[in-house]
This record gives sequence, structure tokens and C-alpha cells, in this order.
Amino acid sequence: MSTLTIDGQVAKPQTSLSATYKVVLFAICFFSTTLGGSVSTLMSVYLPVVVKDLQGTVPADEINAISGYINAIFIFGWAFGGFTWGVISDKMGRKKALLLAIGSYGVFTILTGLMPTWWGVLLCRFFSGFGVGGVLVTSITLVSEVWPAKSKAVIIGILSIAFPVGIFSAGLINLIVSSWRSGFLVGVIPLTLALIGALVLNESENWLNYRNDIANRENPLNKLLSKNHRRELIVGSLTFGTMLIGLWAIFSWLPTWVQSLITDHDAAKERGLSMMCMGMGGLTGGFFSGWLVNLLSIKRSMVICFAVCAGMSFILFKTNTTFSAAVYIEIIILALFFGASQGVLSAYIPQLFSTGIRATATGFCFNIGRIFTATAVLFVGVLVSTLGGYGNALIIFSLVFIVGLLVVIFGHEKAEDMKQKA
Repeated sequence: MSTLTIDGQVAKPQTSLSATYKVVLFAICFFSTTLGGSVSTLMSVYLPVVVKDLQGTVPADEINAISGYINAIFIFGWAFGGFTWGVISDKMGRKKALLLAIGSYGVFTILTGLMPTWWGVLLCRFFSGFGVGGVLVTSITLVSEVWPAKSKAVIIGILSIAFPVGIFSAGLINLIVSSWRSGFLVGVIPLTLALIGALVLNESENWLNYRNDIANRENPLNKLLSKNHRRELIVGSLTFGTMLIGLWAIFSWLPTWVQSLITDHDAAKERGLSMMCMGMGGLTGGFFSGWLVNLLSIKRSMVICFAVCAGMSFILFKTNTTFSAAVYIEIIILALFFGASQGVLSAYIPQLFSTGIRATATGFCFNIGRIFTATAVLFVGVLVSTLGGYGNALIIFSLVFIVGLLVVIFGHEKAEDMKQKA
């Protein structure tokens, strides 16, 4: 890995941390991210009960509309929070930003269960998303600054699977707690984590060293938007954004595509198994992504992830006109590299930027793509009739993997050169 520079000065290394402290730090970051995944999905699993409680009996299409509003407001809060907490982290410190973001979504998760009206629920879901988006950015930033370089990629790769583990856990909460209002009391757990973190976590020494220099106290937004960081910002946003668009377009419409291959019966079993293959493949790929980086380097790992995702998307959606067991195998391979990409990119993006703007820039790169992702997921449905099927529509959106591959091949080295001059 190349040495990060900060306004012409080499960043000071983090003082050696005890094994106990690193375990505590990782546990707080992992479980706060896991609970963020649970909170993001909790309303979806409780939705029929919530609708009945707040509005009584309503038609199915109205439930779908309500679900759409709730999911949209949460994602908007997530994207806004990811960028905002990045700025806060660069201004106030990694520790404060992380703990406040955890506390934020904890409080508003609890309040969600206390709201008597839909307007209150929508407001709380926005601020829950605001906090969750902040945790995803600040936890990665803090770990990337304090963890030893030798094992950093492995740890970040494992951290990247925390969110999908949380999504799975939301289903368990629904099984254990039947009352949706009681279920949202899960927000007490992240609040407890934030309080524990306030007592045991230390601030990043890299950030402290940076902020102790008066010359480095310029607004991070001003530095981020300067021409010195423009190329890095574009490269980071395109690299993460292209993978995100392709991933969510496929993830959102895969069950519908599977059903389109099976016309003689309701393919509930096939749809469910396909999504299980997607989820388990993603978790496995994310878990092992750090070892992939250590074996091949970040750039080679990114090239492989984008190339395999592009190739497997073509094979999956173009060569299968009927459903067979081969579809499961192809989905698993595709999902493995989806998952690996999330760990690899989570390790790569923060390293593009110097300490003073790292969290702000990471938040921007992680979240600007979510705006386009929502549009992409919508337009897959629009393109189906025009292009003659879900497979053709998904292939069109899979072309973003090729864009990402070109950015990695041609933009990576230039961004590294610019970083060294920053």
C-alpha cells in the first residue's frame, strides 16, 4: 500500500494497540453495523402488523404504496446521513461521530415504536436512516485509521458482512417478538453500545495529529471540492457507485427474473432459494475479501470483482432461457464477487483520501451512488417491455460493471499519483 500524505506531510502511524482494545473496537463497530442492518429491514418485516395497527384494514396496493414511501424515506436519510456524518467526523473526530451516529439511530428506532401516526413513523425512519448511514461511514473510517496495515483489509472485509447479517437478524426479531412496538425497542442495544464506546474507545491518533496542526483546520468540504482532490473523488464515486448500481438492480429484480423463466407454476421455492444463494454467496465473499486483497493487492482484487460480475451477469441473464440447477451455481459465483467487492472497496475508498477529508470523502463516495441506484432499480421495470424481458433489461444495467472495470484499470493509477501530490 502506498503511504498516505497530508498536505505534503506523511501521516504518523497509529501507536500500537493492545489486543483487548482492538477486540472491543471491532466488536462495537461490527455490532453497531449489524444492528443498523436490522433496523433498516425491521419495518419491512413488521409492515402488515404496523398497517393494521395504525390504519386498520387497507387494500394490498395501498400497503405497497406505504411500504414504498417508508423505504424511500429511510434510504434518503441513509444517503444524507452518510455524507453529513462524514463531515462531522472530519470536524469533531472519529470517536464522537461514530458514537453519536449509533445513538442517533438507537433513539429514533425506539421512537418509531412509540409513534401513533404514519407521519411520526416516517420522520423517525428518516432519522434512523440518517444514523445508520453515519455508522457505516464512520466505523470504516475509524478502523481504517487505527488498525495495523498487515491485517486491515481482512478486518474491514469481515466488517463489511455485518450489515447483511443484521438484515437476516431482522427476521429473527420478527419471529421472537410479535408486537412491532416491542420489536423496535431493539434500539436500546445500540444506545447501550454507544454508552460503552464513550467509556472505552479512544480517538484516532491520525485524526488527532492532523487536527493539532492549526494549518489543517480548514473546512473539510472546501478541501474536498478543491481541484487537488477532484480526480480522487470522481474515481472513488464511480468505482463504488457502479458496483452499487449493478448489485442493487440485480438484487431487487432477481426473484422476478427467476419467475419469468418458470411459466407453469408459482416459483416460490426457486425464488426463495435464489435469494438464499445470493445472500450466502455475498456473506462468504465479503468475509474472505481481506485475504483476497492481501494475496493479490487491492487493484487486482477490484479488477477481478468487476470482471467476474460483468461476465457472470452476461452468462446468467443471457444464456438461461429456462430454469435449471445451473442458475443457482451461477448466482452463487456472482454473489461471491458481489460480496468480495464490498469488502475490497471498503478498504480501498478511505485510502484514496488524506486524514482531513477522509470521512467526508468516503461518505460522499459511498452514498452518491444510492441516488442513482434508486433510479436504476426503477428503470429496470420500465425497460422490461421495451427490451423484451427482465434478462435483457438486467444485462443493460450490468454494463455498469464494465464502466467500473475501466475506472479501476485507467483511473486507479492516476488517482494514486494525484494522492501522492496532495
